[in-house]
Amino acid sequence: MAKLRLAELEGCLQELEVFDQPKISLEQYATSAHIGAHMLYTAQMQYHDLENRAVADLGAGCGVLSLGAQLLGASHVVGFEIDPDALQILQSNRDEIDVNMDAVQCDILEYLPGRFEKYFDTVIMNPPFGTKDNSGMDMKFLEIAMKLARNTVYSLHKTSTRKHVLRRGSRLGANCKVIAELRYDLPRIYKFHKKSSVDIEVDFIRFDLSS
Repeated sequence: MAKLRLAELEGCLQELEVFDQPKISLEQYATSAHIGAHMLYTAQMQYHDLENRAVADLGAGCGVLSLGAQLLGASHVVGFEIDPDALQILQSNRDEIDVNMDAVQCDILEYLPGRFEKYFDTVIMNPPFGTKDNSGMDMKFLEIAMKLARNTVYSLHKTSTRKHVLRRGSRLGANCKVIAELRYDLPRIYKFHKKSSVDIEVDFIRFDLSS
């Protein structure tokens, strides 16, 4: 069973520091405490995929998913992140809530899977959606995640791309299931944003590799 209740987990994640100068080239948006907590709690309470599991977070950012997985009892968590500034925030958050997890700075598309192939029980991630100059980036993240995971990948993808994502996941050998439909509230953090915030319809998808 999860060590924290959902409200307790969300409260812990709300205390984490997030980007103050996000980088548009990396599509940096912090996963909200509300969405992160529900993703993680679903993965644990419905599918038992976090507690006592080795977990990876691709594009870990400030550590919302990584640290949340550790709080729910993962045996070993590694967050992979390309941006040293984001990793500095993650490490500060890790020290603040006093949990033990590893953080690795690398370009996942260049250096993974490497020695981490099929190393993790579970991969959970909020990848770049592939807008602007990053077209197809979410699928590249998914392909890497499938190579890292023995059992399960959890990921967020724009609902508008659902058919494409599910088709790609099936071709990569997974049983794919949309387990929640979410509204991802993106705040106005970049200069090109014209609205104070915008809701994006997002699927929370479970890719089962165990069968």
